[in-house]
Amino acid sequence: MAAQDDAMDVEEQPTEIDEGLYSRQLYVMGREGQARMAVSDVLIVGMNGLGVEIAKNVILAGVKSVTLHDPTPTSWLDLSAQFYLGEAELGQPRAAVSAPKLAELNQYVKVTCRDDELNPEFLSNFQCVVMINAPYETQLAVNDYCHANGKQFISSEVAGVFGSVFCDFGPAFVVSDINGEAASSCIVASITQASPALVTVLDDQRHGLETGAVVQLDGLDGMEELNGRQFTITFKDAYSFEIDCDTTAMSPYKTAGYVNEIKQPTTLAFKSLRESLTAPGEITLSDFGKWDRPGLLHMAFRALDVWKSKHGGAYPTPGNLEHAGELMGELTTLNEAAGEGEFKLEAEQLGSEATVKVVQQLSVGSAGVINPMCALLGGVVGQEVLKACSGKFMPLTQFFYFDATEALPDQPLTIDQVTPTGCRYDSQIVVFGSEMQEKIMALNYFLVGSGAIGCEMLKNWALMGLAAGESGHVHITDMDSIEKSNLSRQFLFRPSDIGKMKATAATAKAQEMNPAMKITVYEARVGSDSEGLFNDDFFEALDGVTNALDNIEARLYMDSRCLFYQKPLLESGTLGTKGNTQMVVPHLTENYGATRDPPEKSIPVCTLKNFPNQIEHTLQWSRDMFEGMFKQTMEDTNTYLTSPDFAETLRHQQS
Repeated sequence: MAAQDDAMDVEEQPTEIDEGLYSRQLYVMGREGQARMAVSDVLIVGMNGLGVEIAKNVILAGVKSVTLHDPTPTSWLDLSAQFYLGEAELGQPRAAVSAPKLAELNQYVKVTCRDDELNPEFLSNFQCVVMINAPYETQLAVNDYCHANGKQFISSEVAGVFGSVFCDFGPAFVVSDINGEAASSCIVASITQASPALVTVLDDQRHGLETGAVVQLDGLDGMEELNGRQFTITFKDAYSFEIDCDTTAMSPYKTAGYVNEIKQPTTLAFKSLRESLTAPGEITLSDFGKWDRPGLLHMAFRALDVWKSKHGGAYPTPGNLEHAGELMGELTTLNEAAGEGEFKLEAEQLGSEATVKVVQQLSVGSAGVINPMCALLGGVVGQEVLKACSGKFMPLTQFFYFDATEALPDQPLTIDQVTPTGCRYDSQIVVFGSEMQEKIMALNYFLVGSGAIGCEMLKNWALMGLAAGESGHVHITDMDSIEKSNLSRQFLFRPSDIGKMKATAATAKAQEMNPAMKITVYEARVGSDSEGLFNDDFFEALDGVTNALDNIEARLYMDSRCLFYQKPLLESGTLGTKGNTQMVVPHLTENYGATRDPPEKSIPVCTLKNFPNQIEHTLQWSRDMFEGMFKQTMEDTNTYLTSPDFAETLRHQQS
């Protein structure tokens, strides 16, 4: 625990945080959480598509340093998901190629590449260690050290449309804020003279408290004995709770008073990987429609590790059903060998056709590391790294499994369909087949917005090869320009892009990743005033629309257009650490506007900077202008005077 305490000692941390860069993130992490991250050193072992996604997310968030460890030569299978590798890098070490490109994402984060042995002396330099697609033998050795020495350990693997995550933050990890929500504050309506006393709040707002929360009562008229005291509550309903206090002898409650939640740190005890493999406990559920899937995937990934260890670390051959049968045999053997108290599948589940099918699907596509899975798990693991470094938000406890078998055909593809062809899309061909790859390359899609979500979508599409065929095309529109605060989450942009139009800059970066991608850029707002541009001919030529918007009005408009033209719509949004997605398919699902979201409490400043209509918009505009004129220039001057390589770094970013 001492190592964690040292790393989390905020008093020793630098107080200067670049608010211009991290302004949006500070609202979520808080100054204390951001300061803790700024002194955290992270090691990432494995630079395939998943590893580079995690590294990108962590570097943008602003830790102290990220060290990459992966001497594996680049292969064709890497290019479907690793956005910093191309045909020119084939045969070169993945980490060495990725390091200088990742370093451009954040000037405050030191990015290095090392190939040291993963021994205690080397591991002692890091607060958090992340291992990607590593064999269990290596994971166990590293985790044993981390668990015993106050280091946070995370491992993750992508195998086709299957993925896994494991977190071990040590036997006594302190979480300062388990949910990141603002502390609840309500007006008291009544307090009973009883033991325990029942507190009821006004019915215009739910109290939002859970059993075990700590509250403080203040300003009471009557029952003044409770003023200024703190109590642990027991939830009763949305508007009342009990406090651990006998009020029978107190003066009766009359009126007024407030109840304020007092956030309390929570200490969590994690088990080591060695202990968790055979006794995983309750596994985090990723899909409520697959309640029996986590246990099966836990055993299937263990069996896959055994199979790989017997075949020199290689994954099963794509499309090889004989290898799939061997993998099922390894799972059965592990299940039969489970001792008393160890996890095992019930005989009924083990012998079912559904289990055999899932294991077969894992086996035939496990050699493919595909971008959609890397993007998803890269976000999950990146967030876990931030939790480990900041001590904020509840970590995963401890295994997490995800699969997207719905994307696979009912019957296994033939070997000739999934055999790699020596192209940048080999990993996708391994999983989905060459015919599906041709369909992806021929798609015509409209991307509305190129901010945080839009940048990620363009990157994903470039790696997937969307619109890289002769008939494929992407249309993208965004009327916003790049500002400094965008750089901490919109990874296609660099400091030299500030002031440029987002759609133009994002398109240039996406086409660097995949020059075959065909994109047309617009700088128009979607709405009735642009229907002359986005007209009947435009929509009828599309295969689908993807929203990357930040306001409900534009979402509803695009939903109405897709509904009229019968086009699929992919809708998503983020708010702090929360996110949502909605797939709208004509004649199959409800449309976005069928259920209305509650009114927005605030409208994103990045959009309304061009059309301010509320006082807070003009205040934020003034603040940004002041920082640019009187703060950023001075900070750059000081950096130039104190950092001997500042000019060279700036020149490199601009080029």
